[in-house]
Amino acid sequence: MLVVTIWHIKYHIVMDLKLEVYKKLGKNIRKYRLLKNLSQEKLSELLEANDKFIGHVERVERYISLKKLIELSMILDVPLYSFFDFRNMD
Repeated sequence: MLVVTIWHIKYHIVMDLKLEVYKKLGKNIRKYRLLKNLSQEKLSELLEANDKFIGHVERVERYISLKKLIELSMILDVPLYSFFDFRNMD
């Protein structure tokens, strides 16, 4: 019983951490998209994705793949690691 409870707690901690990373990632994608004056739809088009894709990623309704992140960094002309710079975030 105690083992199951500990596993359950660990699972929720990991899931909360994962969600928090994707939220911050979405905020950074939005920041760099706006710096380039691109709409969500236009950036989705440039990624050759569904026109709502970037909106879903920014709101963490979908998870973005590493492949798409690499493409996004090239389109936005920002280093890939910039998406993971979570310093100075709310």
